[in-house]
Amino acid sequence: MSTTVLAVALSLCSAVAYAAAAVAQERLAARSSGPGVLRLLGSAAWWGSVALNASGAVLHVVALTYGPLTVVQPLGALTLVAAVPMGARLAGRRVGAVEWRGTAFTLVGLGALLVAASGPAPDDVLSVTEAPAVAGSASVLIGALARPGTRPGLRHATASGVASGVGSALTQTVTVAATDDSGPLLGARVVGVALLVAVFATGGLLLSQTAYRGGLGAPLAVVTLSNPVAAAVIGLSLLGERLQGGVAGALVALAGALLASWGVVLLSRTAPDDHPAMPEAETPVPRRRQPGHLTPL
Repeated sequence: MSTTVLAVALSLCSAVAYAAAAVAQERLAARSSGPGVLRLLGSAAWWGSVALNASGAVLHVVALTYGPLTVVQPLGALTLVAAVPMGARLAGRRVGAVEWRGTAFTLVGLGALLVAASGPAPDDVLSVTEAPAVAGSASVLIGALARPGTRPGLRHATASGVASGVGSALTQTVTVAATDDSGPLLGARVVGVALLVAVFATGGLLLSQTAYRGGLGAPLAVVTLSNPVAAAVIGLSLLGERLQGGVAGALVALAGALLASWGVVLLSRTAPDDHPAMPEAETPVPRRRQPGHLTPL
C-alpha cells in the first residue's frame, strides 16, 4: 500500500469521527440557551463530542505523516458528506434526493482534487520563523471573524475552519520534525509548535460549537470549505507542495474544487432543519361582548 493510499484511508476514518462529533455538537447547541463555557464543561455530551474530535484529530495527524497537506486536507469535506445522513437518522427523517446529489458532486470533485494533488510524502515543514508568523497572521484573521456583529454563525464557522486548517499545517510541522532523527525529539521548535496546535485546536472547537447554534448544514459547509483553503494556501506557498500535471493538473484541480464547492452548497442549502421550531402560541381572538353578559376578568 502506497503512503498516499494510506493517508487517504486514514483521512476517511478521520472524517467519519469528525462528522459524528459535529452532529453531537449541533444537537447540544440546539438545546443550549447560551454560550457558557462552564455549562459545556459540565456536559457529558459535550465531552463525548470532544472525544470524537480527538479521535478524528489523531487519525488526521497520522494521515499528515504519510500524505501531503494538499491531499489530506480536501478530504475533510467528507465530514459534511457523512454528517448529513448521520444527522438525518438521528432526526428520524430520510436524506432527500438533492442532498444525495450534493454528496455525489462533493465526492466527484474531491476525486478530481486528489488526482491533481497526489504527490510524495511531506518532507518540508514550517521554519522557526514561519510557524509563529503563520500563527500570528491567522490569529488576527480569526479575531476579526469572531468579533460581535451580524451573522455570527457563518463568521464563527469560517474562523473555526481557518483555525483547523492552520492547526493541520502546524501539526504536520510537529509530526515531521519529531520524527526527524537529525534533532531532539522534544526540541524547542517541536514543543512550541505543539502548544500552538493545542491553542488552534481548542479555539476551532469552541468556535464551531458557537456556529452550530444556527443549525448544522450551513456552518459545517463553511467550516468544510475554509479549512482546506487555509491549509492549501500554507502548503502551496510555504511548504513547497505543488499540484501534479502542470497546467492540466491545475485545471483539473480547479474543476474539482468548483464541483466539490457546489456539492457542499447543495448540502448546506437543502438539508431540512433537524430541530424544527416549536409552533407559535396562537393569539386569542377577543370575543364580542353580548348584551347582558359581563366579560370575565
